[in-house]
Amino acid sequence: MFDTAIIGTGPAGLSAAITLKLHEKSVIWFGSPQMSLKVEKSEKIANYPGVGLISGAELNKRFQDHAAEMGLEPVDKMVTAIMFMNDHYSILADNELYEAKTVLLATGVVSAKGVPGETEYLGRGVSYCATCDGFLYKGKKIAVICGPQRYEHEVAYLAELAEKVYCFATYKDVGPLPENVEMIGPVREITGGMKVASIKLNDGSDLAVDGVFCLRNAVAPSTLLPGLELNGPHIVVDREQKTNLAGCFAAGDCTGRPYQLTKSVGEGNVAAHTIIDYLSESQTK
Repeated sequence: MFDTAIIGTGPAGLSAAITLKLHEKSVIWFGSPQMSLKVEKSEKIANYPGVGLISGAELNKRFQDHAAEMGLEPVDKMVTAIMFMNDHYSILADNELYEAKTVLLATGVVSAKGVPGETEYLGRGVSYCATCDGFLYKGKKIAVICGPQRYEHEVAYLAELAEKVYCFATYKDVGPLPENVEMIGPVREITGGMKVASIKLNDGSDLAVDGVFCLRNAVAPSTLLPGLELNGPHIVVDREQKTNLAGCFAAGDCTGRPYQLTKSVGEGNVAAHTIIDYLSESQTK
């Protein structure tokens, strides 16, 4: 069992991971090895103390190098569920379970709104993991809502299994995909009875499907960890980055504005120290 599971490899997650590593805590760190896409795409950053005017790509490279120097290796798996188990947490990532005494949510703001019907049909035809559930749809018709371009390989994987794939991409410049993948417009709603039966598009048309895969960088906090207190899309925390759930902490953009690197790094550091104190107190009980 790990001392801490960190969800997210942006500035807040990196800051916390570094501090916990320096304090010799065991950490499993989920997220993209490329770190922060938001930072990467920033043209210029002028308010990060000590580095001067810098491009987002260069700063993100420094983040990656710092993690490597510390021996921190992100686990490139998408966390789809977190469950509180009285005295620890179970984390489901790509159909594998991990256990940790504490959890730090540093997921950033999940910009993509869930599609109506998505939460209702989760586990009944809606999935967030192609490699976990793709085999269930061999020879069937499915829909895929593909967020970042980095998930196109999962669309291709699903196309190898399914008879037909209807794909809506939330970005431009879609790469080459197998012939049985048909690009469609935005999905308005997921519908069905006991299980998913169809999707409704923005143009009003309906497509019969057996399942829907939502491929995104992160799952909305309300879906990820039931019972977590939110204020709109943001996780409610106190000054120590504690949430309303024991042993669960949050830092960075997911806790609210301002969406600034310096704020995220600071909150990640505060959260790490709070986690260290929490672990120490737990050992004395």
